[in-house]
Amino acid sequence: MRITDVKVITANRCVFAKVITDEGICGIGEAGAWGFLEASATAINTFKGYLVGKNPLDIEHHWQYMQRFGHFRGAAIMAAISAIDVALYDIAGKYYQVPVYRLIGGKCRDKIRVYCHTPGQTQEQLVENAIKGKEEGFTALGHLNPYLDEPRHIPFHENHTQLLYHAEQRIAKVREAVGEEIDLCLEMHRRLEPGLAVQLSHRLEAYNPMFLEDPIRPDNYDEMTRVAAKTNIPIATGERITSFFDFAMLIERGACSYVRASIAVCGGFTGMRKIAALAEAHHMSLVPHNPLSPVTTNAILQFAAATENVAISEYPDPYQASTADNLLNTGVKLRQVDMVDHIPVLKNGYLEVPEEAGIGIDLIPDVETRFPFRPHVVSARLNLDGSICDQ
Repeated sequence: MRITDVKVITANRCVFAKVITDEGICGIGEAGAWGFLEASATAINTFKGYLVGKNPLDIEHHWQYMQRFGHFRGAAIMAAISAIDVALYDIAGKYYQVPVYRLIGGKCRDKIRVYCHTPGQTQEQLVENAIKGKEEGFTALGHLNPYLDEPRHIPFHENHTQLLYHAEQRIAKVREAVGEEIDLCLEMHRRLEPGLAVQLSHRLEAYNPMFLEDPIRPDNYDEMTRVAAKTNIPIATGERITSFFDFAMLIERGACSYVRASIAVCGGFTGMRKIAALAEAHHMSLVPHNPLSPVTTNAILQFAAATENVAISEYPDPYQASTADNLLNTGVKLRQVDMVDHIPVLKNGYLEVPEEAGIGIDLIPDVETRFPFRPHVVSARLNLDGSICDQ
């Protein structure tokens, strides 16, 4: 079997790699470099020159080759490699007529616990959506931002004291609303400086969050280590990291308790497996990062099914209206679920492991037509004084 073509599919706010073989078997994978998807698309086309004519089953070799042939990588390049790697595993599963989890160790679990996104532009919306998540059967609420999800055009204006009190008040209200049996996964969006992050963590301990995600900018592993050492709330980080060598430095420093690797950025199945092994050696668990399409959700389910130290996974709502804001002839808004042939069953906060060959999902044939590509616009939120606010 040989690769005959590698196509880039752009749809909605997604970029996919479709790898085609001479035996009619195709594989699909998604690139996850948020904001730089066009660069990832170009990189996928560049790798096509190497891949055509090769055996798609030599996955580790191709991964090493694509990673090491050039002197520069970064998120856009690694996202392209990730998409191709997932697509190659999808081909391998279809070739051997097994789900991908059978190729990477077999099944550790039958279903994967997931947390929903819990948005809110006001405290009232945050509490309302937390209650909704619980009513829908989720046992964990994630992407839960103590500083709300206000639009980026509104300047951020809270001072030091407000950052502490308002965050505590909002999480207290959420905890009161959902009770003690629900895990709260707090997303800080890199908002705080190290000292303030430690202060806040002590105030939030009473509400027993499962973890505090990215309380500071994740660029400096030593600073994240200092924060982790001074708080009793487990730290989660890693979604921006693209190399398992960097994950090794993060993990060995004890900078987190939960590793937030993204299968669409850190090297696909091949990269994630290496990171999972590093984490397991340090008694750490993975919480896979996933703000992407159902294609990536299925890839994560295959990975989590075969990986013992996955604690829980992020689950973006596939029924949310598409950012393309297109309308079908019936007048119904298009959703992420409409981009694919089917999605896995969600029940009581768990997703069932797909049993179809490969990753167990495919894009609809006319996805590019029905979901025109929409690039991300460069837009950062500002503080009241005009400086940059991480969000």
